[in-house]
Amino acid sequence: MAKPIVAIVGRPNVGKSTFFNKLIGERRSIVEDTPGVTRDRIYGECEWCGRRLTLIDTGGIEPKTDDIILSQMKLQAEIAIESADVIILLCDVHTGLTAADRDISVMLKKSGKPVIPAINKCDRIGQPPFEFYEFYELGYEVDPIPVSSVHGSGTGDVLDAVLAALPPESEDAEEDDTIKVAVIGKPNAGKSSLINRVVGAERMIVSNIAGTTRDAVDTVMENEYGRFTFIDTAGIRRQSKISDSVERYSVLRAHMAVERADVCLIMVDAAEGVTEQDERIAGIAHEAGKACIILVNKWDTIEKDNNTVNEYTKRVYEALGYMQYAPLLFVSAKTGQRIPNIFEHILYVYNQSNLRISTGMLNDVLNDATTRVQPPSDKGKRLKIYYMTQIRVAPPTFVIFCNNAELFHFSYQRFIENCLRDTFGFRGTPIKLIIRQKGEEVPDA
Repeated sequence: MAKPIVAIVGRPNVGKSTFFNKLIGERRSIVEDTPGVTRDRIYGECEWCGRRLTLIDTGGIEPKTDDIILSQMKLQAEIAIESADVIILLCDVHTGLTAADRDISVMLKKSGKPVIPAINKCDRIGQPPFEFYEFYELGYEVDPIPVSSVHGSGTGDVLDAVLAALPPESEDAEEDDTIKVAVIGKPNAGKSSLINRVVGAERMIVSNIAGTTRDAVDTVMENEYGRFTFIDTAGIRRQSKISDSVERYSVLRAHMAVERADVCLIMVDAAEGVTEQDERIAGIAHEAGKACIILVNKWDTIEKDNNTVNEYTKRVYEALGYMQYAPLLFVSAKTGQRIPNIFEHILYVYNQSNLRISTGMLNDVLNDATTRVQPPSDKGKRLKIYYMTQIRVAPPTFVIFCNNAELFHFSYQRFIENCLRDTFGFRGTPIKLIIRQKGEEVPDA
């Protein structure tokens, strides 16, 4: 089930990034920021009262500006607003209610999304400063909440208000058996062409549903393999000379699509190979724990000999070293080459991602692995592994209990992961290992 998206917006220098960092930095259930966007700290995740949330930190909004960089930041914020389930409007109590705050508020009210007004820099405990009460003029259903990004006061009240604005989790759950497939990649990789080819070939469209991103349309279809929702992240074009901004938007949209997906199709342009931007976008799917398939598109444009496929495959896996598990398909959305094979692969990696192994079978593999390769030791202390159990699927997540987590080196974790793959497959899906010392609690499933 997709986590609700919460966007933090406001004009420049009101403390959005500090507030964002406070939310994701002091909750111990946070997962790491997405690779490729840590420089801008756009995304993070946190948990509050058992509910997992995806947070978006946006650039400061200048409603009326001709500055090209500020305009790009405003566009980024608008994308986040349109994609969000709840919006936190952050203002600065020191400057009071400004004309820019009012302009942003008008824009948020037009979005129709629930808005939580949070008034930052109320650093003194107790009664907020007099200027705080100006923000009641904004006229939201939720009263302004005094917060301090520096000290963290008020953040719990804001998150409580966010949860109150969201529908109950049971209403968010999608009970149908549709497999949601995100088609992600850099501009002009052929994402829309792929979906058009899929739709044109199958001619079994059930409906078109408005997607959650500005230029996305979800295509729902059925065939002999099942029911699928294709999430297109089209509309990203190099209209600006600020290449960093263009890359940010592609990462922004890709993250939103990945969050909703069960399976990710990572589109690579055969002529260009795996670029740095491809690595960033693929890293989003990997870190999100999604089942993945790498599609090398425009394969019809490549001159080939007997070694072309092997050489290209080697280069792709060298560039995406963390995704050795992902199947690789050479396709052409233009000619339809191998497009029908995609459905079989989607169904396969989806099932692999949802594979559940009994504790008994897992420990048979674990015992065999530790017998073949002794666990590492350091300064006379040897790692002892007691048992392993699976706590969740999508991605398959395992808890391993041992005597000393510090001795459980990354290289030995990789060895255990490879043993699991050799025995059970898990093709197309990342595997997550959680190391616990004996006596520590098992994480919630």
